[in-house]
Amino acid sequence: MQKNKILEEILNEVDKHPEIMSRREALKYLTVSPLAASVLASASIGAITASASTDVSGKIVIVGGGLSGMSTAARLNNSIKNADITVIEPDPLSVSYQPGQTLVASGIWNLSDIQYKRDDYLPKGIKLIKGSVTSFDPKNNKVTVDGSKDISYDQLVIATGIMLNYKAIKGLDGEITSATTNNADTKKTITKNGLHSIYFQDGAKATWQGIQELVEKAKNHTGSEKLQAIFTHPRGPLKCGGAPKKIMYLTHARLEEAGVRDKVEMTFYPNGGAMFGIKDYHTAIVKQFEERDFKWHYKHNLIAVDTATKTATFNKWKKVEKQFEDEMGDPIMKKVEVSEPVEVKYDFMHVTPPQKAPDVVAQSELGSQGPGWVTVNKKTLQSSFFPNVWSLGDVAGIPMGKTGGSVRKQYKIVVDNIISVMGGKKPTALYDGYTVCPIITSIGTVMLAEFNWASKKPGSGVNATSFPLDPTKERWIWWLLKVYALKPMTIHGMLAGRA
Repeated sequence: MQKNKILEEILNEVDKHPEIMSRREALKYLTVSPLAASVLASASIGAITASASTDVSGKIVIVGGGLSGMSTAARLNNSIKNADITVIEPDPLSVSYQPGQTLVASGIWNLSDIQYKRDDYLPKGIKLIKGSVTSFDPKNNKVTVDGSKDISYDQLVIATGIMLNYKAIKGLDGEITSATTNNADTKKTITKNGLHSIYFQDGAKATWQGIQELVEKAKNHTGSEKLQAIFTHPRGPLKCGGAPKKIMYLTHARLEEAGVRDKVEMTFYPNGGAMFGIKDYHTAIVKQFEERDFKWHYKHNLIAVDTATKTATFNKWKKVEKQFEDEMGDPIMKKVEVSEPVEVKYDFMHVTPPQKAPDVVAQSELGSQGPGWVTVNKKTLQSSFFPNVWSLGDVAGIPMGKTGGSVRKQYKIVVDNIISVMGGKKPTALYDGYTVCPIITSIGTVMLAEFNWASKKPGSGVNATSFPLDPTKERWIWWLLKVYALKPMTIHGMLAGRA
């Protein structure tokens, strides 16, 4: 797609929301901004570094046709002469724009604004199997589809995404993916009676209805006690770790807009002991919470919901030192976790589900213990056990990185390394852990949190920023990036293997 086409796609997005910004205003910014220039350049045809002239051969199978898998397929196809690539993906909406679910949930976008069909973005010449991998056999270089059809490979890419494990919370049902419409069990509880979740498409749409219901309830509320809106962040890694806070900020914005914010108490319940794993971003978010009169309680993990009484039960935990005996009978001190249940009433609750790898991955020789992520070298994204297996995206077992911004870096690493290995060389392209999380803080402002693995080292500060601006500040220009530029760049750039 040519650069002017990407620009037109961005302006088309602007046209959908004239109350926020006019096309003329957006065009004025886009023509002078280094930020916009970099986005447009990255999505242009000239941005691809490898031409379709690499002369290597072999059968490449990609399990998963979402953003990670399809972007990898497209870039491999752009880079290898006569590429033999097969994508295995059952979901017809696998390439839907998941970061937009927050905007659907807050009434900024419609559900149709984020739904894209898998078959429309399959690169020309790539084979598609519309089925599910039901077993992996890496020792024999094959996978089985739908329990019956064996598919062999020379190189395997695992990009299945993750499962939203709602049923891990007592009182809730379902284990689903983000795009799937096969979510009837989950919707028996989530999407109604004040209980919501933006992590799947129908849930995002229902969340906007739930916010509107909360606004109306607040308008009619005359009691002395405030209505209770609570937001959860579970134990374990999850995709888009900023999303539980984003929907809280946006619910706040809608309550303020309606003039009823003072009638609702808003409380955040994260399992961890900080707002963010990077100190500078943690400090900025705490300040934002204080300015908005948000409450929060660290080390609370949601374990049960009683939908009839609208009661959430959290596991409130802490680490304490206890005395044990070693093998010789001598006393030693160890830190252990102790916990107690805490019940909280709610009028509105946003649930972020625990997340894990699909069982077929977790229970294979490629998965890991616990959530089951694919075990890979975190820099090369090559399997730790099978040199012709690779993984990226949400299912890859690396520190942090479960965002589309991470995938934008990862899929290029995977492609370069696959081509190197197919050519008889070692994988030399290295991923540094780069992740970006545009945290929406209001309707009109975003804090662009960029970081990598080095950012977590003591004293390192925020050291992965792409632009010469303080990344801890909420800015209107990042709203322009988030709401108008990232979707065209993703859909028309990454899915074409270019951005």
